[in-house]
Amino acid sequence: MRVCFVQALSAGLLLSLLAGVHHGPLSAQGNPEAAKLQNPVQPSPESISAGKQAFTRYCANCHGLNAEGGPGNDLTPPAPDLTDKEWKHGSTDGEIFSSIKNGVAPDFNMGAFGDQLKDEEIWTVVNYVRSLAKK
Repeated sequence: MRVCFVQALSAGLLLSLLAGVHHGPLSAQGNPEAAKLQNPVQPSPESISAGKQAFTRYCANCHGLNAEGGPGNDLTPPAPDLTDKEWKHGSTDGEIFSSIKNGVAPDFNMGAFGDQLKDEEIWTVVNYVRSLAKK
């Protein structure tokens, strides 16, 4: 009987801790070093169009065609909405570039695309994503 009480108490404590972590405020995890990077590709209709093509090919399967987020699955959490104002991994051009190029640590639910996209292509994706911001 005593073992069951201890197990129940331990399980309740664990659930309380997990609930607190899950429901607590999420803080931004920006990257101060990446924030210093400046986008060398000026936003233009051409760069935004090129970014849309790369986004459609590499990003839309998770983030959705309109970049409004994806449902996730048993292995990965939902992909975030890229059109809103909440950017958990930093919202500067450099931080977005770094997230695309290097992935998002520690779990890498967002993988790295630096081996598939050249830096200039990543910067065009940054321009495209920026063009989608809800006004």
